[in-house]
Amino acid sequence: MTRRAILCVLDSVGCGGAPDADAFGDAGANTLGHIAEACANGQADEGRSGPLHVPNLDTLGLGAAIALASGLQPPGLTAQPEGLWGAATELSNGKDTPSGHWELSGVPVPFDWHYFPQTVPTFPTSITDALITRGKLPGLLGNCHASGMPIIRDLGEEHISSGKPICYTSVDSVFQIAAHEETFGLQRLLDLCEIAAELVHPMRVGRVIARPFLGKSPDTFERTSNRRDFAIPPPEPTLCDRVVASGGRVVGIGKIGDIFAHQGISEVRKATNDMGLFDELLQAFDTLESSDLIFANFVEFDTLYGHPRDVAGYARALEQFDARIPELFAKLREGDLLVFTADHGNDPTWRGNDHTRERVPVLMTGSVSAGEIGHCGFADVGESVAAHLELEPGAHGKNLL
Repeated sequence: MTRRAILCVLDSVGCGGAPDADAFGDAGANTLGHIAEACANGQADEGRSGPLHVPNLDTLGLGAAIALASGLQPPGLTAQPEGLWGAATELSNGKDTPSGHWELSGVPVPFDWHYFPQTVPTFPTSITDALITRGKLPGLLGNCHASGMPIIRDLGEEHISSGKPICYTSVDSVFQIAAHEETFGLQRLLDLCEIAAELVHPMRVGRVIARPFLGKSPDTFERTSNRRDFAIPPPEPTLCDRVVASGGRVVGIGKIGDIFAHQGISEVRKATNDMGLFDELLQAFDTLESSDLIFANFVEFDTLYGHPRDVAGYARALEQFDARIPELFAKLREGDLLVFTADHGNDPTWRGNDHTRERVPVLMTGSVSAGEIGHCGFADVGESVAAHLELEPGAHGKNLL
């Protein structure tokens, strides 16, 4: 039998209930549960209306997974599950993208990331001085904690006139550099990020992110699709490495290649938005052969709606994604495993603009029997995909199938 797998990570689509949420200041956060409540209460009607409508995910067990994870029965998500469903708890000491994805691929993070302090300036002078010297820069702008588009709007014009790149961080373990694609140059930005990665990776800063943008004024500035992450490689072979070592292919959709430092990734497909990524997913599906894996990340739930705390926008994105799932179902054939999950939470009703520590739903369909997984670990997701593809057991996690 031909065995193929599709692992879809809906970035930040958590479901509450993490047992250690209080240690992160997130006790009570529940991305999906609170969105469903806001929709049912008429508090998320911009561009949509009524209860949250995600019938395809709910039929796989989404509402049941939220209730299992957090004890909250989400309004309107009451379908009898027809998939294999559960809720996963993270072991890694973080609520960031690399930690979530690595652990989902079977490798919990064995160390603590470095986070920059909430000060101005936030970066050590040893790092900024070296970056200015090696990058032949007239200086830096920012050097603080900030959200991407607000700091670009605030400093973009000064950046264009001065040639100084905009450097900033967040509560994640990250060093971000924003620069204008035309006046600064995309390749120059990427080269600068490589230098920054050499400087901060030894500190265990997880990612350096190139944030190119275009436009001439705060009203017209917009980030482009040429973002690139320069990530620390995983400390052990991941699911992706194991698939490739066995002779299979791994097609990364979205930023998967960057998250895994391009280790174990056979092909990368990108697009300008999540619906474009869904198109790429469908096209990649047609190329899959036995033992192949598609690993997809849909990032806009997190970047466009979670961090800006846009509840209605998040609900619209969930409904838009759900409406396209039947296109994916139509391509499934005997021997296929389709998994929907998430890497962390980002509750748009929560304080601040940070990720939230939450459990995540695990929804499986295809060549699996319907039923309840119960509570599981992130690494169990990757180990289940590995077992489906008939790989040898890994060092972490267990097979849920």
